[in-house]
Amino acid sequence: MREFAHVHVGEQHPKVGVLLVSRPPTNALTRQTYRELIDAATEVGDRADIATVILFGGHEIFSAGDDVPELRTLNRAEAEAADRLRRDALDAVAAIPKPTVAAITGYALGAGLSLALAADWRVSGDNVKLGATEILAGLVPGGGGAERLARAIGAARAKELAFSGRFVDAKESLALGLIDEMVAPDHVFDAAAAWAGRFVDAEPSALAGAKALIDGRLDAGEQAQRYGQVFAAGDGS
Repeated sequence: MREFAHVHVGEQHPKVGVLLVSRPPTNALTRQTYRELIDAATEVGDRADIATVILFGGHEIFSAGDDVPELRTLNRAEAEAADRLRRDALDAVAAIPKPTVAAITGYALGAGLSLALAADWRVSGDNVKLGATEILAGLVPGGGGAERLARAIGAARAKELAFSGRFVDAKESLALGLIDEMVAPDHVFDAAAAWAGRFVDAEPSALAGAKALIDGRLDAGEQAQRYGQVFAAGDGS
């Protein structure tokens, strides 16, 4: 039984799964939350009734990032283990073999931004604040978050955000490439559902293959296997 990461499929959006992070009031990410995210990501990846996924933190806030008070209790070895767990969670979300969209409300800061960047597409309200804010707590973007940020907006811009820790508004986030779509605050979830709904009837193996090929990290043999999986789905092999 998960406490902070939940999976839902509603009647209004058939085949669109919602991976909800719910740890009020700010959806601060703890080690338990990361473990639950790994489990929830596996669930949505495996479920045949889910074709696409919305990553959501609720209508008030996506995530304010890591639970810094928890981090302050860790020694160095524990902190390094926590970082490996954070990376495993972000990688698990990124590896969901289905189209994923982050519906960003309120704030996506620090590790919360890294979590949003693990999705394939990002929709936010026009009033959100995003930022690589770890430096404000004397920390660094962990779990591969720095690489995700650099891939999204380029190394120079990523360094400026990480060095300053400044908040970025929705308009600048759209211009930088931190988000892909900006809507009115009350329309964030609906816009994410509309994006996800475009792909619910596509061939699952083709979607999974296209995502894996675009995300890279496959050698030539693995790429050929991904290509062949589409044919295997059709001939029952």
